[in-house]
Amino acid sequence: MLYKNNKLLIDKISVDKIVKQFGSPTYCYSYNQLKYNILNFQKNFKNINPLICFAVKSNNNLKILNEIAKFGLGADVVSKGELLAAIKSKISPKKIVFSGVGKTYEEIEFAIKKGILLINTESQSEIITIHKIAKKINKTVNIGIRLNPNVDAKTIKEITTGKNSNKFGLTEKEVIQLINFYKDSKYINIKCLSAHIGSQITNHTPYLKMLRSIQNIINKTNFYFEYVDLGGGMGINYGDNKKLLNYKKYSDQVRKFVKKNNTKIIFEPGRSIIGTAGYLLTKIIYIKNTQKINFIILDAGMNDLIRPALYKAFHRIVPSFKRGRKILKRHDFVGPVCETTDKFLTIKSYQKLNEGDSVVICDVGAYGKVLSSNYNLRTSANEILIKNSKVLRIKKKETLQKII
Repeated sequence: MLYKNNKLLIDKISVDKIVKQFGSPTYCYSYNQLKYNILNFQKNFKNINPLICFAVKSNNNLKILNEIAKFGLGADVVSKGELLAAIKSKISPKKIVFSGVGKTYEEIEFAIKKGILLINTESQSEIITIHKIAKKINKTVNIGIRLNPNVDAKTIKEITTGKNSNKFGLTEKEVIQLINFYKDSKYINIKCLSAHIGSQITNHTPYLKMLRSIQNIINKTNFYFEYVDLGGGMGINYGDNKKLLNYKKYSDQVRKFVKKNNTKIIFEPGRSIIGTAGYLLTKIIYIKNTQKINFIILDAGMNDLIRPALYKAFHRIVPSFKRGRKILKRHDFVGPVCETTDKFLTIKSYQKLNEGDSVVICDVGAYGKVLSSNYNLRTSANEILIKNSKVLRIKKKETLQKII
């Protein structure tokens, strides 16, 4: 994004022009930023040549998935719906891993029949279910076993997944027992050892602790894993001045791990691929000035972007038209939903704004539109993609007739 003649542009296209054409609120994705993020991720880990499986849960728009597939990425899915979306977007089943703690019998059977790379299992009961299906159809099924390494990812507690108080994965003892029990199975092929400790991680140290936990299991079992899935969770810059992940320190340790164990690495990034490529364009309906606070009431609400309400996530908000004068008074950017938590940002001062102005909520490409709802019976936003100086509608705004 940049300003030209005080007008905000995304990939050289005026924000106000987009809003005029497509309405508000609208999710806007930058192909240029998406491409940069993918190539940058690949560059950071070029020495180990990992299989990069995009976390579909972070953004499931079919056009976005199709663009990602063109770069050779696979997919990490957590439901039959996400699996179908990945395949429909031309992601090869041989590059798809199926994760999640609660896969149903139907979902597991469907995934097996589609011939995906592997199913990351998270309980003994799940493996028993896979074994039943595999025996019924007389097919050996590739699985991963997810370790819960009891590592604090030093991130928001609601998106921490690698502590023993979380529902995900198995203890070291349980993993070793399952390896020993199923290592000679006719129907279960243990292809992968996996771990995933959280999201928006900006410190490499928890990852190194996770690697040590994985190495302990390999040492104790002397079992060869063709793949080791290290999950995702790499944090991005939301503009809140927090330290970013040191990719070099992390990749150096992963490279040593690969050399020692002769295995192939799987990563499951979502946020680091699409997060900074997404923007939510929204208009100011009203400005409500009170004695202490200027309430900037937007036409986008927590039904469009729930992250700030859900776990106080920070997102920058920038105006579509730059005015020099700042108002030294608290501004609360809020939505129209009848909840006090329907608030995007509180800031001590802001430039002068007018009713009818557009503003842009930044870095919403991941866990933005996918977490939207019809709360208060509000329709979902448009989704557009800017690619090669063209603005493409990639998902239409819902109509009330469709949801009522």
